[in-house]
Amino acid sequence: MSPTYEPFDADYCRSLTRDVIGPISDHYFRPRIVGENRIPREGPLILAANHSGTAFPYDAIVLDFALWRRQGMTPANKFRSAFERDLTLVWWMRPFGVENLWRKGGGVDMTFANFESLLERGDRVIYYPEGVPGIGKGFQNRYKLQRFKTSFLLLAARHDVPIYPLYVVNGEWVMPLHFTFRPLDRLLGRFFHVPFLPLPLGILAALWPWLWFVALPAQLTFVVGNPIDARAVLREQGVTTYGRPDRAPLERGARAVRKAMQSELDRHVRTYGKRPYDWRTLWRALRASGRRFFRVLPTGWPLAFVRFDRDRQRPPARNRLHAFVRDLDLVFFYLPLVGWPLLTLSRRLRRPPYGYAGLTRAEAGEREGAFAWNLAERPLPPRARGERARDRARRTVPEAAPAAASARVQRSPTDHDLRP
Repeated sequence: MSPTYEPFDADYCRSLTRDVIGPISDHYFRPRIVGENRIPREGPLILAANHSGTAFPYDAIVLDFALWRRQGMTPANKFRSAFERDLTLVWWMRPFGVENLWRKGGGVDMTFANFESLLERGDRVIYYPEGVPGIGKGFQNRYKLQRFKTSFLLLAARHDVPIYPLYVVNGEWVMPLHFTFRPLDRLLGRFFHVPFLPLPLGILAALWPWLWFVALPAQLTFVVGNPIDARAVLREQGVTTYGRPDRAPLERGARAVRKAMQSELDRHVRTYGKRPYDWRTLWRALRASGRRFFRVLPTGWPLAFVRFDRDRQRPPARNRLHAFVRDLDLVFFYLPLVGWPLLTLSRRLRRPPYGYAGLTRAEAGEREGAFAWNLAERPLPPRARGERARDRARRTVPEAAPAAASARVQRSPTDHDLRP
C-alpha cells in the first residue's frame, strides 16, 4: 500500500485561525451562518455552495474556517474542501504565496477519484459545483449560477450521501469592480495558470502585487438549506444505476438542482443582500479590533499571512531591527511595477523559509505544494476507527423534498435561525 500523506495540520490551522484568519473574519468580513444546525457533525456529506467574489476565493476561506471554529476546531470536525488544481500550480494563486496553504488547511485536489475517496473515507466535503467559472463570472453576472458539474450529483447518489446546499450572499461585493472577458481569460490560463483576469482592477494587480489579493469588507452571509436526495433527483431523470450512467440524464439532473438553488439564492439575496457592507457594523468591528487594526485591513494581510507562516519555521527575532530586516522582502508586495519581479527573484535567491535556494526542483515543488495530488498514489490516512463507526451508525438517507421534480431543494431557513 502507498505511504499515506496528510498535509492538514490542525495545530497550524488553529494558530492561523487565532492569529490571522479569525481576526480578519471577525472584524472585516463579519460572517453570518444561517441554519448551521442543519449540517450533521459527521459525514459523509457534501456541502454544495455557490461561488462568488469575482476575486480571490475569500468566500471559501472564510466559510471553511468559520465552520471549523464553531464546531470546536478538532481534526474530526474539519471539512475537506475540494479545490481546483490551478490553485497549486503557481505561487501567486495561494494567499500571498504561503507554501501549500490550501492543503495545510484541509483542502484536497479536485478530481473525480479524489472526491470519491473522500466520501468513501467518511469525510464532510465542501464543494463548489460551478468550479472556477463561479468565481470568475464577473460582477456583471453576480448571483447567476454557472453550469453545475455533474460529479457531485453522481457521487452523492452512488454513495447515498446527502447534499446540503449552501447559499453565499454578498460574496460578489468583495470586489464589485471586477468584470471578465473570456478570450483573455483563456489566454492567461494557458500561459500563466491564472483562471481569469478581473478587469479593470486586474490590470493594476498585474503591476502591483498587493492588489492581486485585495478585497472589500462585504459582510459574508452563508445560508444552509435542506438536504437534497441525489438518488431521487436522478431517478426522475431515468437513472437507476450509478456505475456509468449516460451523460444526458446527469446533465438534466444537475440543471434541475441548479435551477432550484438559483431560486433559493435569489430569495436569500433579497433577505440578506440589501446592505452588502453594512458600514455601521463594520465601523464597530474595526474599532473593536484594537491593536490588530492594521493586520485586519487588506494592507496588512501580506505581513499577517507570510510572517505567521515563517514564524512557525524559524526562531524568534533577536530584536525589532532583526525582525524587520529578515522580512524586508515583504515590502515588495507594496511596490508597483517592480513588485512581482522582486518577489519572484527573492523566492529564488533566499533559503527556506523565505525561498527555495539550495533545493532541487523536486524538493521545492514538494515544499511549495506545486504538484498534483492523487489520493490513489498518496492516500490520506484512514479516519479513526471510532469516527468510522459513528459515521456508519448515524448515516441516514435524507427524505426527498415534497417539492416539484425539478426542485428537490426545500426552502431554507430565515432570520429566526440566524446565529450571530
